[in-house]
Amino acid sequence: MDDLLHLARTMMMRAHAPYSKFHVGAALRDEDGGIHGGCNVENAAYPQGICAEAGALAALVAAGKRRVLECLVVGPGPEVITPCGGCRQKLREFAADDLKIHLCGPDGLHRTVTLGMLLPMSFGPQHFG
Repeated sequence: MDDLLHLARTMMMRAHAPYSKFHVGAALRDEDGGIHGGCNVENAAYPQGICAEAGALAALVAAGKRRVLECLVVGPGPEVITPCGGCRQKLREFAADDLKIHLCGPDGLHRTVTLGMLLPMSFGPQHFG
């Protein structure tokens, strides 16, 4: 998990958040052990920005991967932050309910949950049978 935390912290520092001032970084581990990072990118047409998790998923897909085996999200404050509803659904496209999501602050790990805990009774690729 240390490699994910290092990348997510780096991504958090690179975030473009001039409006909310809330910098977020995310890192994902793919099916081959590779890691992919993303940061939130805001713009003046708020809320049309990109979440850190969505950016990391875009990097995963751009690298030719399709499965997320582990996820880490880091935010700036003492409070535990979780992926937003939209990112929970985006993660579900590439991961199962048992995906471990590590919720971190600048000081490190605060809590680990599963995607199923954050998105119960989810709608996923299996529904398209």
